[in-house]
Amino acid sequence: MAGFWENIFVETAARYSVVILCTIVFLAIFEFVTSYRNWQEIKKGNLAVAMATGGKIFGIATVFRYSIEHNDTLIESIGWGAFGFVLMLFGYIIFEFMTPSINTDEEIGNGNKAVGLISMLISVGLSFVIGASIGGD
Repeated sequence: MAGFWENIFVETAARYSVVILCTIVFLAIFEFVTSYRNWQEIKKGNLAVAMATGGKIFGIATVFRYSIEHNDTLIESIGWGAFGFVLMLFGYIIFEFMTPSINTDEEIGNGNKAVGLISMLISVGLSFVIGASIGGD
């Protein structure tokens, strides 16, 4: 049975499945902390929400990319991926705090594409910084 889990196809499928599951959970947490409902707004054509959500998805995937690259076990990858997500969430809160004249959450919900773009780029940028810092090896 040990050989089964060491097969590269099985390992890839396992990592892929875990990353998809974690992405769903992490997006649900992001949705909980925002005032808008991501998928309802995207369905209505809210490009600002789509950009912000896309940035979060890309950011989560990037953090996991580095996490998988630098850790041998699936559990280590999940741990570092979750830690990276917490840092991204913290970055989102800092972004809101650092822009007191703009309620970023409200602006994105209202379709402000400029704020959605900045939110997306912050998520993407932070994911590279977080990813480069992930431990392992």
